[in-house]
Amino acid sequence: MRAYYFDNLPGDQHLPHDCVPSQPVPADTLAALNVRSWKIPVNGHEDAINAIAKEQGYKSRDTVNVSREGLGDAYEQRMQGFYHEHMHEDEEVRYVLKGSGFFDIREAPTDAWIRLAVEPGDLLVVPAGIYHRFTLDQADRINMLRLFQDEPKWIPHHRSAETDANVHRIGYLRSIGVDAQHV
Repeated sequence: MRAYYFDNLPGDQHLPHDCVPSQPVPADTLAALNVRSWKIPVNGHEDAINAIAKEQGYKSRDTVNVSREGLGDAYEQRMQGFYHEHMHEDEEVRYVLKGSGFFDIREAPTDAWIRLAVEPGDLLVVPAGIYHRFTLDQADRINMLRLFQDEPKWIPHHRSAETDANVHRIGYLRSIGVDAQHV
């Protein structure tokens, strides 16, 4: 997984949006934001994924094909929803089987976007309460294994004053040492 600061320039969300020169984000910055990742080769990944799932308490899983074929008539609407800034009350755990895409996360307290370019073999854990979004890259397809602590669910809470006060958002900010009143 490659992590770098998003350039915030207008344009196609499927483009890399890397600053010139690039501004890589160090692993310790991601760790300070409670973003976790592993690189696990796709061939033979089952044992490693099962071990992580057991260790982290992920009890269920499914796969999702995010592409025009996989989403059908809902493609445009779903892509807009994925790219709308939001948070979840649960961790978002994704393992890339095929394809590639971008997860953008908000750095706190700076509010800068960090772009995470994911490809096959990347396992990413986006913590509950962090603002983020997702988009495909120009290849326009990704197949991911999704891991869940309980039953599969994906409930986005779009960024607003209400989500700023959400108990999971406040808990996330506290977990990274940020005072929610100053964000």
